[in-house]
Amino acid sequence: MADGARQLGEIGFAGDDSVVPFQVDALDIRGRIVQIGPMLDQILDRHDYPAQVAGLLAESIVLTVLLGTSLKFDGKFTFQTQSDGPVDMLVVDFTTPGSLRAYAHFDPDRVQSAIDDGNTLPQDLLGQGVLALTIDQGQHTQRYQGVVELDGSSLENVARVYFRQSEQIPTEVRLSVAKLVMPGENATREHWRAGGVLTQFLPESEERLRMPDLPGGDGDDDDEDLFDDLVDDSWREAAALLATIEPSELIDPTVGSERLLYRLFHEHGVRVFDGIAVIDQCSCTKEKIRTILDGFSSSEISESVENGRILVDCEFCSEHYEFDPSDFHNKS
Repeated sequence: MADGARQLGEIGFAGDDSVVPFQVDALDIRGRIVQIGPMLDQILDRHDYPAQVAGLLAESIVLTVLLGTSLKFDGKFTFQTQSDGPVDMLVVDFTTPGSLRAYAHFDPDRVQSAIDDGNTLPQDLLGQGVLALTIDQGQHTQRYQGVVELDGSSLENVARVYFRQSEQIPTEVRLSVAKLVMPGENATREHWRAGGVLTQFLPESEERLRMPDLPGGDGDDDDEDLFDDLVDDSWREAAALLATIEPSELIDPTVGSERLLYRLFHEHGVRVFDGIAVIDQCSCTKEKIRTILDGFSSSEISESVENGRILVDCEFCSEHYEFDPSDFHNKS
């Protein structure tokens, strides 16, 4: 047997920056769970984000990873918010099988004002707007985009509404983000950690899968009671178990994804599958940016010149590119 090979019945641990798919047949649920550590530090450390903005982007990264790793084909999954809050845009790109890049756009003065006023919850920083979730399979295919309103709810609740509206699949999402003080080689150091779990009710019977309409439609004021009546007992139990998760458990490096799943579902039997590694990897290249500049008119090229050079910084990875304007002057 090769070194490091697992024996029959032995549990392997995916560790940080790997999404672990799982299913609990007794409850008819499937899902994915992740703990993100070093990758999150790499992404956030290259930007001078206030801690509150960094935490919000980290939540978006976790949610994107949980959704993006569900794709069964080669393509890109994009999470993007546009809103009127101090953080007016969040963008996270996930490219299969596991490359991710992310950035946040914000108004420093408005963010500081929100911090001073104590309005630092994710919903406070985002404000009102929309979240667009886009799936792109590349050329010769049509993009799919789902849009859900940002209405002052948390990203967890926004994700639940998205699945309820777009897929009508009972879905529960839990997210957690924190900055922890952890020991290093020479001294302690602060590290970002984030975790999340996404679970869906997927019975074979379509009737058991049926969901009630969203409140606010043509129904009466008893929509919430109707929802309670229609919820399957298996899903009710699964949701109750997920509600027992403490935020600290999702980010605790000593717990791990597999151990947490065992804590939740050992009475029913939980199956875990090989982890899907996720890495911090931007898709920008000098050649891609040169191609974009090739599409500029002469006047646009001239307007882009600064101190005799064309300078381009990638908002995702902060990579710096320089070009000679003379390379683009032979344009009509």
